[in-house]
Amino acid sequence: MIPIWETIINKELIDLKIFKAEMVTRKHPLSGKYADFVVLNSSNWANVIPITNDGNILLIEQFRQGTNSVTIEIPGGLIEKNEEPTIAARRECIEETGYTSKKELELLGVSLPNPAFLNNKCFTFAWFDVEKTHLQNFDENEEINVIPTPIGEIKKMIQSGKINHSIITTAFFYFFLKYGL
Repeated sequence: MIPIWETIINKELIDLKIFKAEMVTRKHPLSGKYADFVVLNSSNWANVIPITNDGNILLIEQFRQGTNSVTIEIPGGLIEKNEEPTIAARRECIEETGYTSKKELELLGVSLPNPAFLNNKCFTFAWFDVEKTHLQNFDENEEINVIPTPIGEIKKMIQSGKINHSIITTAFFYFFLKYGL
């Protein structure tokens, strides 16, 4: 069995707005070896696969600073302090698409985006029978196009690389595990 290392010291290096970088000194419980690791502390994330009653999934298209490219994704974002994941997913869907539903969100899965250096989780939901009820309400510097897409096209878009954001492909993995299609 792999042992859990003992945390000796946590030292914040820098606050980068969406992450706080820490230097963490840990001790291996069996060997006694000490080592320093960089850990990015981030709020948990929530995303949602919104499905209309006519069988379209609402994808979003937006510019991403990290890759200097436009990506195709699903609505999602940071969970605010003291906010429940379902509330965050609902809020992000409304802000980014303007769509809501009277149905409850269904949790599809919880993943660890990159446990090598990130300490957060990503909660993925499905939200059925969404319809346009609001205007989009973007965060600063956000610009989003909504792309209603037939469910049957999603796998092709992943296979072709049109959808290539790893957190989004994980969300669809959970979705297809639960609902087939």
